[in-house]
Amino acid sequence: MAVGFGVLGPVTADRDGETLALKGLRHRAVLARLLVARRRVVPVARLVADLWDVPPPRAVGAVRTFVADLRRALEPGRPPRAPARLLVTDGPGYALRPAPGAVDAWRFEDAVAEAGRLPAERVPDRLREALGEWRGPAYADFSDAPGPAASAPGWPN
Repeated sequence: MAVGFGVLGPVTADRDGETLALKGLRHRAVLARLLVARRRVVPVARLVADLWDVPPPRAVGAVRTFVADLRRALEPGRPPRAPARLLVTDGPGYALRPAPGAVDAWRFEDAVAEAGRLPAERVPDRLREALGEWRGPAYADFSDAPGPAASAPGWPN
């Protein structure tokens, strides 16, 4: 059961073509931030800073809840307390470890790079295919993100 992710438009997740229900904007924001990190660990403190201008008293607990909810959506068959394989806890934070072709933006980048190596007559078709990955503005849910999320290094805006 392959899980795919879309960021070239609104942030989405799907399994075998079926869109997964992600609870709310902050859940999608955590997912987006983990995707921006490209398989690297994002510390919990960074997620808190990205989600709130002024974090609420229980912000760390809220982030943990968002991650737990995302894990249930992304790996619904995972037994309780079994280690996650996709959204993992690593040291001080979390990392999303999707398959190499699972993110539309990564496929787009690969296609554009591949087009640069193709014979000239094949380039337009490959670039048209790459453009087909786009569903709207990248990270469309967060184009008006206020505060730290909008200015965080690597955060889409």
